[in-house]
Amino acid sequence: MKKVVVGVLVFVFVLSVGTGFAADIPYLTGWVNDYADILSPDSRRIIAEQLKSHEERTGNQIAVLTVPTLDGESIEEYAVSVFKVWKLGQKGKDNGILIVVVPAERKMRIEVGYGLEGTIPDGVAGGIIRDVMTPRFKTGDYNGGLEAGVQAIISVLEGGAAPPVQKFSAGNKAAQGVFLEMPDMTIFERILLGAFIFGIIGLFTVLGIVTPGGGGWFLYFFLIPFWAMFPIVVLGAMGAFYLFVVYLIGFPLAKVLFRNSKWYDSAVKKMQKGQSGIGGFPFVTGRSDNSWSSGSSSGSGFSGGGGTSGGGGASGSW
Repeated sequence: MKKVVVGVLVFVFVLSVGTGFAADIPYLTGWVNDYADILSPDSRRIIAEQLKSHEERTGNQIAVLTVPTLDGESIEEYAVSVFKVWKLGQKGKDNGILIVVVPAERKMRIEVGYGLEGTIPDGVAGGIIRDVMTPRFKTGDYNGGLEAGVQAIISVLEGGAAPPVQKFSAGNKAAQGVFLEMPDMTIFERILLGAFIFGIIGLFTVLGIVTPGGGGWFLYFFLIPFWAMFPIVVLGAMGAFYLFVVYLIGFPLAKVLFRNSKWYDSAVKKMQKGQSGIGGFPFVTGRSDNSWSSGSSSGSGFSGGGGTSGGGGASGSW
């Protein structure tokens, strides 16, 4: 019971710390909300006039937001939070779009309301980010990047052509190796997720190495798909591949080396008698007269129009 209480307190503490460092949601002041101060006055005016004119023609509500930093929060979660507070788009139509740019972290996102996901699916939003905005952002041209991105979105919404999908040539680095697009995560998110993933599969890997007999080899083969896929989220495709090779070779080598230890010989003898224990957890291999049981448990001016978003859209970096 004491461990349960401690665990709950730790969870609440981590949750409160994460919430305390989340990026603030600024006030919605107009079609262009340049809190990072990266746009010139002329560019703000041009973009605002484009968005205002588009809203008058179609009813679609598009807003631009630039912020200096996300304070460790993912841009996907931040964009959804802003969209929820600002309520972009008309209620019932959910025809709002939010463009978020974080220059200090070199991240951007186009968040699309439910009602416009059919017109601007994730692939189209990603194409606008990749082919229209990113090349200009890489040169420091935030004015040109946002103006062109806004114009591309308006063009698609009003029946124009979407930006062409980028094709990877033979000389493209992504085409030469294994390519897998992964969600954008901060270094803190990767550390926390990595600790969770490797903590679990690492524990079972150690148990497999020190467990005598066929049980250890069963864990070896059982963990192969986990070592093949889970690390991709943290390390990317190539990093996960190298780690997977290390697991395939390192596990048998470690098991062979461990077999020479005195502890291993003692465990084998105990197993031959019917029971062997590792770390206080029994592994029963012989005959038993009683079935195992667990302890008892019990269950117990300009403003948004009310639109919503379910996380559709795309993110990018430069």
